[in-house]
Amino acid sequence: QVQLEESGGGLVQPGGSLRLACKASGEIFRIYAMAWYRQAPGKERELVARVPSGGETKYADSVKGRFTISRDTAKNTVALQMNGLKLEDTALYFCYAERVLHSTTGRWGDYWGRGTQVTVSS
Repeated sequence: QVQLEESGGGLVQPGGSLRLACKASGEIFRIYAMAWYRQAPGKERELVARVPSGGETKYADSVKGRFTISRDTAKNTVALQMNGLKLEDTALYFCYAERVLHSTTGRWGDYWGRGTQVTVSS
């Protein structure tokens, strides 16, 4: 099995910053991509940022220039630095590990973390 543990959420004023972190653990041989998604109340879950192995990092248009995703492939971690936070960034943020190759079974799987709440409020 594979577990994803997020941290770093909280309450911040508009214009402030937060840094989210996620660590994947368990029977991992390799992870193709790691990403952050978010879901606001009454809305669908949406991609925030994604970083594949050896590929181009992708950001949602709404966060370009404000958020930065970074990944440590050796440690199976991914972080999201969020600057210039806006009220509309308030959401539950989920870490996502895409195409995880299991070290014991040789099978592939996709995994979600439980989420960490980010609230932007004055």
